[in-house]
Amino acid sequence: MVVENIIPVVYVISDSLGETAEMVVRAAAAQFDGNRVEIFRIAYVNTESHLEEVIEEAAGKNAIVAYTVVMPDLNRRLIEMVREKGIVAVDVLGPMIAAIASRSNVVPKMKAGLLWQMDEDYFRRVEAIEFAVKYDDGKDSRGLPLSDIVLIGVSRTSKTPLSMYLANKRLKVANVPLVPEVPVPPELLALPHGKVVGLTIRPQLLNEIRTERLKTLGLVSNASYASLERIYHELEYAHDLYKRINCPVIDVTNKAIEETASRILEIYYKGDRHGG
Repeated sequence: MVVENIIPVVYVISDSLGETAEMVVRAAAAQFDGNRVEIFRIAYVNTESHLEEVIEEAAGKNAIVAYTVVMPDLNRRLIEMVREKGIVAVDVLGPMIAAIASRSNVVPKMKAGLLWQMDEDYFRRVEAIEFAVKYDDGKDSRGLPLSDIVLIGVSRTSKTPLSMYLANKRLKVANVPLVPEVPVPPELLALPHGKVVGLTIRPQLLNEIRTERLKTLGLVSNASYASLERIYHELEYAHDLYKRINCPVIDVTNKAIEETASRILEIYYKGDRHGG
């Protein structure tokens, strides 16, 4: 007898954004290879009527409920309802709040959304993300002197995703694509030593990535953009530039974004300007 895998449905319920609970659910779901989990995040559930409506819907789908509801009255009502309806529910924050309270002898505030309140740190992150979008892919070279870090490299070396990842670390990052036929902006050459990081990649892997990119766009896979001859030419041009401006170079071949970003952060914070 073949047992068919069931795709679990999880309702993430929160009286704030619900991002914390959703991250926990996704982290747990990642442990089940091949099992997709359907997640519905319901944020800002701040009234009993809204809560009851969501719980009824979750019960109708035989869903699991993961929740970060810290408002005491709402929390009690949620616990009552999931018990009445036999819903499997996981309190994501409650046990940890209780543990900290018991050890610290401090009464928790039990106020929704404290983690995501709009403090100075939040605004710095938003500003950095807006900066990364504005100065992505060499759109405006006037942003280069304003950057914390400038990433340079040939097409498809992860410049944009790295810029966005680092922006979430509150760093202003611009990136410039390197094309042999297009002169680099003078602002790049005028940057102080240590602000620029060069990215490189193994030619064969870049060939595969570009070929897949062309297929996605519905273009012929033998276009010069993806040819090894063109790729070798571009990488040689890039490495000549890296030597000229004496910047650190990171090989992104088979590296996760997090791994490359970690190396960039190390260069930035430790002043390791010549690492490869």
